[in-house]
Amino acid sequence: MAKNNKKILMVLSLVLVICIALFSLGIAYEGGVRGIGLLGVWFFATFAIVVVLAQAVPAGILFASMIGTIFSGTRKSEAPETAA
Repeated sequence: MAKNNKKILMVLSLVLVICIALFSLGIAYEGGVRGIGLLGVWFFATFAIVVVLAQAVPAGILFASMIGTIFSGTRKSEAPETAA
């Protein structure tokens, strides 16, 4: 990967994490969390969202592949089986 592409990817990753962090901070603040508890909820919610996204994206790709495999033949010329 080119050095320029790595910089762009790093900036986009940081922007995503910062957006998620600010979103979770806003939810915690509006939910009535104040003081030091706000910091804890902020970190917990931010990293929980990041972990869920890190698991959901590959799971979605695998699920879509499984659905595609179930409803398509092994060869492009094959027609899908229909119930008789």
